[in-house]
Amino acid sequence: MAIANLHETLLSYTMRKNQLNLDIMQYQSQKQLAIASMADTNSLLSAGKAEIRDYFKNLYNNDEELQAAYVSYTEIPDFEEEIDKLTAQIQDELDELTAWETTLDAQITTASAELEEVNAYMESIKTMLQSNIQEDFNYGLNQ
Repeated sequence: MAIANLHETLLSYTMRKNQLNLDIMQYQSQKQLAIASMADTNSLLSAGKAEIRDYFKNLYNNDEELQAAYVSYTEIPDFEEEIDKLTAQIQDELDELTAWETTLDAQITTASAELEEVNAYMESIKTMLQSNIQEDFNYGLNQ
């Protein structure tokens, strides 16, 4: 009977181990998605800044009054304001993605720690199972 109970316990830990491995894999996939989303958002920021630069550069080059008033298109007051507005808008997205990635890292760490614990329990149960089987075998020989 003890052997059957150990087998059941081992089976339940095996199922938990498989579930934890699946969870970790899903968290890692979501983390890859978060990283890709961050890269896309950074690309969007770069593209937006380039678009703003191009707009103000063309505005500056086609307006003699602006050329007389400013040394460069970057000195136009609205230029920095537009860049700052875009950066603030996208920074909120980046902060959300960073928080998501941090949460996923914590979940991966927690699941990995639990997986190590389950593996240790499984090894202990396997040892007890082998010991019980050996004792039953020896008991049968001594009868």
